[in-house]
Amino acid sequence: MNFVEVFKQALDSLWANKLRSSLTLLALVVGVFSVIVSTTAVAVLDNFFQNTMSIMGGDVVNVSRTPSVQIGRSDRSSRNREDITFDMAEKLQERMRLAKKMSPDELFDFTKVIYEGKETDPTVRVIGSNQYYLDNNAYDLQDGRNFSSEDIQYGRPYVIIGKDIRDELFERENPIGKSIKIAGHRYQIIGALESKGSIMGQSMDERVIIPYTTGLNIYGGDRNIDIMVKAPAMDMIEATIDEVTGIMRVIRSVAPGMENDFEVETNDTLAGTFDQFTFILYAVGFIIGGITLFGAGIGVMNIMLVSVTERTREIGIRKAVGATRKAIVSQFLAETIFICQLGGLIGIVLGVLGGNGMALWIETEPVIPIWAVLTGFLGMFVIGLLFGVYPAYKAAQLDPIESLRYE
Repeated sequence: MNFVEVFKQALDSLWANKLRSSLTLLALVVGVFSVIVSTTAVAVLDNFFQNTMSIMGGDVVNVSRTPSVQIGRSDRSSRNREDITFDMAEKLQERMRLAKKMSPDELFDFTKVIYEGKETDPTVRVIGSNQYYLDNNAYDLQDGRNFSSEDIQYGRPYVIIGKDIRDELFERENPIGKSIKIAGHRYQIIGALESKGSIMGQSMDERVIIPYTTGLNIYGGDRNIDIMVKAPAMDMIEATIDEVTGIMRVIRSVAPGMENDFEVETNDTLAGTFDQFTFILYAVGFIIGGITLFGAGIGVMNIMLVSVTERTREIGIRKAVGATRKAIVSQFLAETIFICQLGGLIGIVLGVLGGNGMALWIETEPVIPIWAVLTGFLGMFVIGLLFGVYPAYKAAQLDPIESLRYE
């Protein structure tokens, strides 16, 4: 049968039943949209996750009180864990033999930075750490120097500023050596960082880093922190994890045979947890979409059965002039598949656009999940076949004489 003819007949059938066709297409669009929008959004998150894992280098081990990424509700034992303190970080640093670069990580404050009458928004992060923070977090210095061990030991009022701070306060001058005020305290700038971009809409450049000992003197020390430890080499990550875990168990007095009351994570462990999260999102999207598409398939079958009834006389005429049952079946199957593919195409386009709304929100590049798009087209073809077979078979079985008498 001529494809153009089938296409025209399918359009005529849809146009002749505008309301019924619109509702059927809407159900198909919603079903495909729910699948494609979820898979696209998850693909965007996965791409974003892979691109931003460099924030914590592949050879860096993170120690925290609770998991960085958690699926489901946390249990009470996790919530009631003892804080990880700066004192524990210092003891860990003293006892490590394999790994050497340990950096505590604490957000002391959200505030504004002031320089000679100019000031930033009060959203600047004040981070307290040591001389290994930049290396462990993959920051590069644009100007100036890093902290020295003496700066940390004596709690000197020094600060390293992020790119956003430099651009806002020191547009036409070198910030090194200048004095700025943070939360009423003066600091001398010794370093300025290169840009690192944004994560989840949060700028990684809108921050200042001070010696953690300086932060303790100003903000107090009763707080929970994270600890980052850099392995000597990529092939020594497991050995570093074992060393850090053993030392932390001793420091936190964890009895032999008891579970750790802290978390030790790397890129691989975070990726595994994230994979569980994305699998749940994929599954939910496919279940919801599958249920919706099943209902839409029934709607497609209904509209095709109605179409068979309304076109009984036309079928009789076609059979009278020599049309075979195979030709009739092919015609109605082609129309069903056309309706499904039209709804699928609209749903795919809207789903990709909607899913990439996530990319705009977290400020990352858009993603088109090719495998999901191809699966969508194939899935709608299968639905068209499954739910179009019975109406097509019913049309092919009509008696031509009785059909010609149909009014």
